[in-house]
Amino acid sequence: MKRVLVTGMGMVSAIGSSVRENHLSLQAARPGIGKAAYFESQYATSLPFGEVKISNADLKEQLGLQASTGYTRTCLLSDKAFSEAIADAGLTVKELASLDTALISASTVGGMCLTDQLYRDANHKSEGSEYLDAYGCSAHTLKLIKRYGIRGFTDTINTACSSSANAIMLGARLIRSGKVRRAIVGGADSLAKYTVNGFNALKILSQNPCKPFDLRRDGLNLGEAAAYLVLEAKESAHGKRIYGEVAGYGNANDAHHPSAMSDEATGAIKSMQEAIGIAGIDFQEIGYINAHGTGTPNNDQVELFGMQQLFEKIPPYSSTKAFTGHTLGAAGAVEAIYSILSIVNGELFPNLNVQEPIAPKDQTPVFQWADNHQVNYVLSNSFGFGGNCTSLVFGSVN
Repeated sequence: MKRVLVTGMGMVSAIGSSVRENHLSLQAARPGIGKAAYFESQYATSLPFGEVKISNADLKEQLGLQASTGYTRTCLLSDKAFSEAIADAGLTVKELASLDTALISASTVGGMCLTDQLYRDANHKSEGSEYLDAYGCSAHTLKLIKRYGIRGFTDTINTACSSSANAIMLGARLIRSGKVRRAIVGGADSLAKYTVNGFNALKILSQNPCKPFDLRRDGLNLGEAAAYLVLEAKESAHGKRIYGEVAGYGNANDAHHPSAMSDEATGAIKSMQEAIGIAGIDFQEIGYINAHGTGTPNNDQVELFGMQQLFEKIPPYSSTKAFTGHTLGAAGAVEAIYSILSIVNGELFPNLNVQEPIAPKDQTPVFQWADNHQVNYVLSNSFGFGGNCTSLVFGSVN
């Protein structure tokens, strides 16, 4: 099997418009949760969100897309993160167009971020807007294919909150099996009335900044983001900067409930076991866990229970969603990049807002940013609606 190396990363989130800005915010324990400035909703003034601090007009200008049409906010965020990732990896026009290059993206919202416009177009209350081809979850992927001349295998994944983690897993599997030489993987989601109203109906949106793994946690904050990683087979990455390796991956479904995980953590345990098994390492070699940690009563308790069953001593862990909000289809890729930053810089990122942990004293999350830690392997969890659980293991490259 071929080794899968990470040679490029790009992202935009509520805590930064680049990988570097995100990293600085993590180090400074500076969250991006607050009132939304660009998202129009009746909840915009009453609920906190992890909104990207850039308007659509500014995104278009930064990307040179002022004259382009049909670009939703999801498409714009996607393009910004994608362009950073391929530049970071030094991919050429020829490499992008190669049939050996795959693009696998993910989204749950897609063009439905334009919820009101979608309603008008779908119900013939408009003459037909520029976004008629942009409402599907794959619209942003199609924009990237056309703009960057991608000709190889492409796909768009929607498995709710595990979507971009599954995109990473699929890209890694294609490379390991020799189907492609490189894969650009990740995802994008933007704030939308469609999702905000839906999550509000489930009664799992907090009126305060979320507090994953806290005894008094009362829900999540929705966020928006885009993140992409460039994965390459080892023989294709010669001479490039190597951030780390996709060492293992696992996916399982507990099929317990449309929007909750089973109390027995069936899917979570299976996905973590599988990822660590494929990585070929012992459980005690995991130096940090980037937890799914949404801040909902069900998720955090179940995830902690799963870790307790698998680890004799739970490694340092934290949820970074208190920084970014829950970015849905982008979350897996966002947190994959944070996991790699942990490895590269020997850092542990804090679990914000915890006052009274749900875990016993020797199993509490990381409370403060810490460096000078040797982190050889990180486990990153992404658990989606319907029980679709995905775990990724990233490793250092010696």
